[in-house]
Amino acid sequence: MSEPELHQVAIRDVAFGERVKVVEPCNLYGCRIGDDCFVGPFTEIQKDAVVGARTRVQSHAFICELVTIGEDCFIGHGVMFINDTFASGGPARGRKELWRETVIGNRVSIGSNATIMPVRIVDDVVIGAGAVVTRDITAAGTYAGNPARLLRSRK
Repeated sequence: MSEPELHQVAIRDVAFGERVKVVEPCNLYGCRIGDDCFVGPFTEIQKDAVVGARTRVQSHAFICELVTIGEDCFIGHGVMFINDTFASGGPARGRKELWRETVIGNRVSIGSNATIMPVRIVDDVVIGAGAVVTRDITAAGTYAGNPARLLRSRK
């Protein structure tokens, strides 16, 4: 019987801003986290991801490579960001050229258990709990459902 290759939860090679609060255990590596951010427990933020200043990331969130989150955002419990669209009919299996980026604007709130596919979301958007965002959001407002649809425009 062979032994598995073990990887420990860790915080390594992270560029932290000032006054950041992290509740462990977390797996943060190779990412940037801005000033005055909060990162809850059981969260993973992968390399090259960026979390803007004053953003709160609640527990059990997953922020993968190629995700940029703006300033003053709220990422609810269990929010999942996706960078592999299965464009080849299955997982990219290390073929990062198949991955796509996600860019979240400023003052965006994403409710618990939402799934965010590779998209762009403008400033001043609210995403409802459990929503699945499959397309770019180009107008401020409140969105919910699967797929996420505009419920109310923001004036």
